[in-house]
Amino acid sequence: MARLNKPRPFWRWGVLTVAGLYFLIPLAASVIFTVDVPGQGITFDAYTQIIGTEGFLTSLLLSLGLAAVTIVVVLLLMVPAMVALRLGAPRLRPLVETVCSLPLVVPPIAFVAALVTVLKWGPEHLARTPFFQTFMALQNPSFPVILVLAYVVMALPFVYRALDAGLRAVDVRTLVEAARSCGAGPVQALVKGVLPNLRGALMNAAFLTLALVLGEYTVAQLLGFRPFAVWIVNVSGSQAQLSVAVSVLSLLVTWVLLLALAGAGGRTPGAARAGKAARRRSRTTKG
Repeated sequence: MARLNKPRPFWRWGVLTVAGLYFLIPLAASVIFTVDVPGQGITFDAYTQIIGTEGFLTSLLLSLGLAAVTIVVVLLLMVPAMVALRLGAPRLRPLVETVCSLPLVVPPIAFVAALVTVLKWGPEHLARTPFFQTFMALQNPSFPVILVLAYVVMALPFVYRALDAGLRAVDVRTLVEAARSCGAGPVQALVKGVLPNLRGALMNAAFLTLALVLGEYTVAQLLGFRPFAVWIVNVSGSQAQLSVAVSVLSLLVTWVLLLALAGAGGRTPGAARAGKAARRRSRTTKG
C-alpha cells in the first residue's frame, strides 16, 4: 500500500524561514553597503577594485595553499589512526576523543603563546645545530609551515567527529577482512576496501577544515603572517566598502568550494557496489 504524503507541520516552514532570514538579511545588507554609494547611486567599483588591490591574490592563494596542505596532513594523520583504533584498540576511543577535543578548550591566545615560546626557544638554543634552518623554514613568510601545524591541531576535533561518524556507519572489520581474504595487504585494504565507503566522511572533514583555515585570524595575526582573513581585516581599516566587498566575495568563494567538496563527496554507485561485494565475500569466507 502506498504511503500517504502527509503535509509537513507549519512550524517547520517557520523555522526554515527564520533561519533563512537570519543568514540572508546580514548578507543582503552587506551587498547593499558595497554597491550603494551616497551621491553616486548604484556602483560596483568596490568589486572591480578587488583584484587590483595590493595583497589580494597573494593572501588568497596563501590561504588556499594552507588549506590544501592542512587537509592532506590531517587526513593522512587521522584516517589510519581512526581505522586502527576501531579495529585494534576500541577501548582507547575515549582517550583519543579527549585528546582530539583539547583544541576546543584551549584558548587561541594560550595556543599562540605556546607556539611563540617554542619558536623563540629554538633559535636561541639550536643556533649552532642543523635544526636552526628547520626553525627558519617553519616560519618562511611565503608559506609558513608553522601555520599548517597549528591548523592541523585546531582541526582535530572536527575531523575526529566527521571520521568517527563515517566509521560508525560502515562495518570496517568486515570490509578489511574481505579485502585481506582477496589477497590485499593492509594498505590496499584501507585504500580499496575502507576509503571508498568513507568518501562522505572524508569530504565532511575536508569541508570543515577548509572553512576553519579560510576564516582563521587570531593565530595568523599573532604569529605575524598575512593570509586572507588577516588581509581583509588590515584592508578594513582604510577602505570599509572594499573590505566588505572582499568579505562577501570570499563568502561566495567559500560556498562554491564547499559545494564542490559536497558534490565530490557523494557516495558513488561504484563505492556502494564495492562495499556490498566485500560484505558478500566476507560472508562466503566465514561460511
